[in-house]
Amino acid sequence: MLSHVVIFWTDPAQPNAADELIAGAEKYLRDIPGVVHFHVGKMVPSHRPVVDQTYQVALNLIVTDKKAEEAYQIHPSHLEFVEKVFKKVCKKATIYDFEG
Repeated sequence: MLSHVVIFWTDPAQPNAADELIAGAEKYLRDIPGVVHFHVGKMVPSHRPVVDQTYQVALNLIVTDKKAEEAYQIHPSHLEFVEKVFKKVCKKATIYDFEG
């Protein structure tokens, strides 16, 4: 299994950006072949200083293997998400991929 974690910083000038990003991820990314687990949501505030609270939305995908992750990256639905949603509402994203 491979985890593909994406941390999103949305555009503060767009008050509905986080909701639009989550809806877009649900629409375009959930059903891409190879995705075994899909979880997207808003940052949860914490009193703990070690918890990063600078982002607005996170996506956690688990795919079967590296080959599935590579296919996911070029899948038409992923490319459409990037063009129609990500580029419209986000300022930045950081990605963490790990196997286990």
